[in-house]
Amino acid sequence: MKVGLIYTSTTPELIELVEREVKKQIGEHTELLTYTDPSILAETREHGSVTRNAASRLITMFLKAAQDGAEAVLNICSSVGEVADCAQDTARYIGMPIVRIDEEMCRDAVRRGRKIGVLATLPTTLNPTKNTILRVAREMGKEVELFDGLVDAFGLDQEQFKDLLVNQALELKDKVDVILLCQGSMAYCEELIEEKTGKTTVSSPRYGAAALKRALIDKGVIK
Repeated sequence: MKVGLIYTSTTPELIELVEREVKKQIGEHTELLTYTDPSILAETREHGSVTRNAASRLITMFLKAAQDGAEAVLNICSSVGEVADCAQDTARYIGMPIVRIDEEMCRDAVRRGRKIGVLATLPTTLNPTKNTILRVAREMGKEVELFDGLVDAFGLDQEQFKDLLVNQALELKDKVDVILLCQGSMAYCEELIEEKTGKTTVSSPRYGAAALKRALIDKGVIK
């Protein structure tokens, strides 16, 4: 069985984390098809939103995964999650679910608390993630209050990045019930932030992998 992993940027840590979570959920036998186009995120950051060209290139990667035989794909970049939403009708028609890495995380954050701190290093990730939280909250019939935790982590090494996120989380902790980490690359800080703040903290890879498994079960590919 083949599944597609769609990246708009990668680090070795992110790839390792995503692949580990996916294989934990759906088995070591799964063939992972990886597609990467860093120009999509670069162009989105430059323009402050997803351009038509960037969206087109992302949709092209979805279609390439379908042509290569993927049973489903996991869209890993939250900055372009709304493009994945727009492609869902096509995905259903061709029988290849597109799963967002962050949607179930956002849904669980809403289940766990009304006041949600949203940590990100890019405005282009922060705003789409907030939109997703508000959408799923509406779908669940709940009201939420969001608190921004935008940090500038450009050029920092892993330890500096971790310290910056923890400090930002500590600034939010007395205002929120839940801390949500927008980007999959933040996931390695999840346990540390929860320990330091005493607040429920969520990150996307484990939720995305579980949602991918559910899509494959619903499709009848796995049990």
